Amino acid sequence: MPTFLVFKNAREVSRIRGADPTKLSEAVKKLAAEADSSSSSSGFGESSSSGGSGNTAASWITTSLPRGYVDVTSEVDVRGLDLLNGDSDFGAARVLFENGAPSALQKKKGGSNGNGSEDAKKEWVESDTDEQLMLYMPFQSTLKIHTLHLTSIIPSSSDGTEVVARPKTIKLYTNRAHVLGFEEAEGIPPTQTITLSPSDWDEGSHSAKVELRFVKFQNVSSLVVFVVDAEGGVERTRLDRVRIVGDTGEKRSMGKLEKVGEEH
Repeated sequence: MPTFLVFKNAREVSRIRGADPTKLSEAVKKLAAEADSSSSSSGFGESSSSGGSGNTAASWITTSLPRGYVDVTSEVDVRGLDLLNGDSDFGAARVLFENGAPSALQKKKGGSNGNGSEDAKKEWVESDTDEQLMLYMPFQSTLKIHTLHLTSIIPSSSDGTEVVARPKTIKLYTNRAHVLGFEEAEGIPPTQTITLSPSDWDEGSHSAKVELRFVKFQNVSSLVVFVVDAEGGVERTRLDRVRIVGDTGEKRSMGKLEKVGEEH
């Protein structure tokens, strides 16, 4: 006889022997009711946000992480970061991976325009000659990348015109040995191209969740993020933070150092 087993938290909670449509229907309805209850409280299929700092991608981002995945931003090797077309008046690439919430976000909530003091200017990245940015990030271990979280806090201007904007089109390249040149990137097929719309950005956290084609990001030792253009055709792009959600694999080893040539 066919037998149907129902499990909850890896424990068997119900066993139905035989093709009994009434009992099967009752079991499915019960499961659906529990799923709805779980979804309303913490997001069915996701981790609850009340379980500690590891359940969200960052303290200022309210989106819960997919079940089974964690924030792996700490695996970025900041010593090997490279950024092309970044304005030197603002922060270097490593500010994108700082743990704390952007100070401009707190100023934005407090009613400021988000520019802040001279010190705060070093806490984000802006493009220089045009809207494009090329960010290279190597990892300390091989990653499975599920999602990227991008934070971009745009200050309010007095006349309503935008002088800086959020990224719009982004191309991702995996497992490159070094940063790509802009012309070089145009001639290489990207691993994935993402186009963000204004509705993708959460106005509370000023962040967008970029969901990736997970099968293409299974064994990633490095990632190149190419910001192709910005919203509204603005010729200056801003990024405050980058967060990576996924799973870690084996640590990468630099290998054994050996002397080259004969000793004298």
